[in-house]
Amino acid sequence: MMNNHELPKNYVAENSSMAVDEEEIKNLGKQMENRRTGEVLKQEYNKVPDPQQYQESKE
Repeated sequence: MMNNHELPKNYVAENSSMAVDEEEIKNLGKQMENRRTGEVLKQEYNKVPDPQQYQESKE
């Protein structure tokens, strides 16, 4: 009997997953290298970048 918060053992999320092999990892790395910075988004595309998720303390 499953609890309401438990998922079946063979459950696979549809919205995200880990890279399955080394080739996919390399492709993801290339995508990250070509990501536009917040300044580029503002200046060239007139778009607002995502907000920072956290700020480091200045202690």
